[in-house]
Amino acid sequence: MSANKPRPERIDPQLVPKVVVSRLSLYLRELQHLVRDGRATISSSQLGQLLGFTDAQVRKDLAYFGHFGHPGIGYRCDELITEIRRILGTDREWIVTMVGVGNLGRALLRYKGFAAQGFRIVAAFDADTRLVGASIEGIPVYALDRLREMVRQQRIQIGLITVPAAGAQQVADQLVAAGIAGIVNFAPVTLSLPPQVRVVGVDLTTELEQIAFAVANRAASR
Repeated sequence: MSANKPRPERIDPQLVPKVVVSRLSLYLRELQHLVRDGRATISSSQLGQLLGFTDAQVRKDLAYFGHFGHPGIGYRCDELITEIRRILGTDREWIVTMVGVGNLGRALLRYKGFAAQGFRIVAAFDADTRLVGASIEGIPVYALDRLREMVRQQRIQIGLITVPAAGAQQVADQLVAAGIAGIVNFAPVTLSLPPQVRVVGVDLTTELEQIAFAVANRAASR
């Protein structure tokens, strides 16, 4: 493989299947683990085997963005990490806010992995006046009527919605009005948003249903 094919500066997200982007995140995590363990290089076959994919799938996924391998070597782990972070946009810091600091919101605020991957939560918001003014895991909690102000002041780009389903659309509308360009929605409801706003839904119940299906039908695949 050649490593000399020029990389596109910007990639149209519409041209890349979402599942490919999801696999890029998996490749990145695995490569980071390998580097921490002292691994310098890896082949597409080895990387695919670690994650349950074929070598052809790994090469096809990466080919959307260029050629990153080296003849006789495979991929240099550090180099491929740099390229995947560039592709995903996590080679820079993203400023994040959260709306809803109930049990799920608090659990997410305690998670240190966000900062490690370049996502810095700087503010949280909640409708419960008893929480306003508090600091949770070092993150200040504000009233929702200060959302637009804080988004502008802190240059926040991404919003996390961790409120109950009934209030998720209203919160999403407030985030969009405040200038947020990307939303991760943890509420089990589909949001209606302008086309220029990117949204990812994380429904934990759906994920459990997927694994339940796989386990319940495992006998059929044997």
